[in-house]
Amino acid sequence: MRVLLVNKFYYQRGGDCTAVFSTERLLRNKGHDVAIFSMKHPDNVHSDFEKYFPKEVSFSSPGISNKMSAAKRIFGSSEVEKKFGQLISDFKPDVVHLHNVHSHISPLVAKIAHKNGIRVVWTLHDYKLICPVYTCLRNNETCEVCFKNKSGVIKYKCMKKSNRASILAYMEGRYWNRKKLSTITDMFISPSAFLKTKMVEAGYSREQIEVLHNFMPVQVIPAPEKDDYYCYTGRLSAEKGIDTLLEAAEKLPYKLKIIGGGPLLDTYRKRYQTDRIEFVGHTAPDKLYRIVSKARFLVIPSIWYENNPFSVIEALCLGTPVLGARIGGIPELIEEDKNGHLFAHGDISALKEKIELLFSGNISYDYAKIASDAYNKFSPETFYNKLIMIYDR
Repeated sequence: MRVLLVNKFYYQRGGDCTAVFSTERLLRNKGHDVAIFSMKHPDNVHSDFEKYFPKEVSFSSPGISNKMSAAKRIFGSSEVEKKFGQLISDFKPDVVHLHNVHSHISPLVAKIAHKNGIRVVWTLHDYKLICPVYTCLRNNETCEVCFKNKSGVIKYKCMKKSNRASILAYMEGRYWNRKKLSTITDMFISPSAFLKTKMVEAGYSREQIEVLHNFMPVQVIPAPEKDDYYCYTGRLSAEKGIDTLLEAAEKLPYKLKIIGGGPLLDTYRKRYQTDRIEFVGHTAPDKLYRIVSKARFLVIPSIWYENNPFSVIEALCLGTPVLGARIGGIPELIEEDKNGHLFAHGDISALKEKIELLFSGNISYDYAKIASDAYNKFSPETFYNKLIMIYDR
């Protein structure tokens, strides 16, 4: 089978990129021919297909002309149309598998593939198809206003608190609307049952959405013993609930390791100057696995509709229990008392109590069983078998 993977970024930037790189390696290892279509970027990993990539556009670059180029790309561009058309003509894919394409590439690629009779599969990494700002979050509270009427993004200035940006997001949502996207996509892949539920509530067909969890690309041997610390891994941004975690951690005597970067890293380092909280920053996967494997547990304190976080899957496959916020797709991954615990999202007191409970010694876990059960569920083989069924349908 010849598979063309499409994502707007082709460097290690976030969960969508992790999924693309992991899927690309998996498909190649299984003997499939795989091509990549992405946007040019100085941080991109080398690809034999980069000659087909359209030029980089950025909404944060200075200058009116740069912003205009980025805005035009939202609705489709002649460069994307020409280069993507050339790639499918040269590569002749059986399946076009989209990931994160809005704005910087646009769903134009799905339209072109559909017009050429190629099967289109689209993995959803966030809520962009039903929420113009991706997160279903407004003023740090969950919001579903735009499920039925996209004008909410303008009313509340949800996009960067800007009238202009919010109007553009509204126009994008109206142009690439549910009817159009459903027509040019054969099957949507939802990494969580929760996201599928929200898609259906917003009007998408239940039959057009398959749930397929993310997977752990490699099996890592868990550490034989746990050290006396807990940890967080992921992006340091407001929707991740880091404020909730740090405010709880500051009141506790236990060591917390924060792994990851993001827009709030420097702010947090200045605000929390204590030996009980260590900001590790970005790390290579091997180091990350070592830290998570030896942690007593991992905390995921998100305040948004987290989809199917890689950090939870990695921790469980490493035999590390997870203390997760009861929101979005997180509860699907955690069985109370078996591989972790849940707490009310945004509740500092509830989180503090659960951290104390997990350090009390009153709860014991079978770490080896957590790891084996998780890897069986999230193994590459399990993922691949269902993915191929979706491709072949």
